[in-house]
Amino acid sequence: MIPLFHHILSNFYISSLLRILLAALVGGIIGTERSRHGSAAGLRTHILVCVGATLTALTGMYLSIILGIDTDPLRLSAQVISGIGFLGTGMIVVKNSNIITGLTTAAGMWATAAIGIALGCGFYFGALVGTAVCVITTALLSRLERKSKMSSHNIYAEIDNICQLGNIADRIRAEIDGDVLLETVAAKSGMPGHIGLNIIVSNSLRTSELRCEIEALDGVAFSVIE
Repeated sequence: MIPLFHHILSNFYISSLLRILLAALVGGIIGTERSRHGSAAGLRTHILVCVGATLTALTGMYLSIILGIDTDPLRLSAQVISGIGFLGTGMIVVKNSNIITGLTTAAGMWATAAIGIALGCGFYFGALVGTAVCVITTALLSRLERKSKMSSHNIYAEIDNICQLGNIADRIRAEIDGDVLLETVAAKSGMPGHIGLNIIVSNSLRTSELRCEIEALDGVAFSVIE
């Protein structure tokens, strides 16, 4: 029994070493791509998250398989999935004009932790495919998002009569031929009783004309192109 136990323990250690090294590798791949985009969570952060998640899964398996403790080997890993949200929250920042950044980084941290757990459990295929999909998504699809943002125009209008908000929104939708997104925000002027309205228009060739038409509506104090 003792030689068999040592054999199992030796295999477990070798397998653990392989999984931790793979976690550092795939975490580094994802982190390197995020660093190129200027993300606060770059190479080191992603490596630490992936290795930590892998080690958590391995610890659960060690307690169950090697020490023979009657416990769920994935119980610790389950806490990683929920706990990584606290780290991701710190990456999300609200900038001017209510623009939210860091969502992709936060989601990437969560996905990296999941990849680490997969590696810790020995699910190499899923971990490697997940790494490839994460890198492709953040590297290639971000270019499509930038092109989409470049083809859209944002007009900010400030309304001095909140009672007219619904009527103004209906008039704007009627004036604009195409996709339009309306979003109410806090008034940038700080004037009491005012409310801001972000108007995002896709593929518009008459942005300046639209701004003038919106500003001419009753209840609109002013409008600017952003």
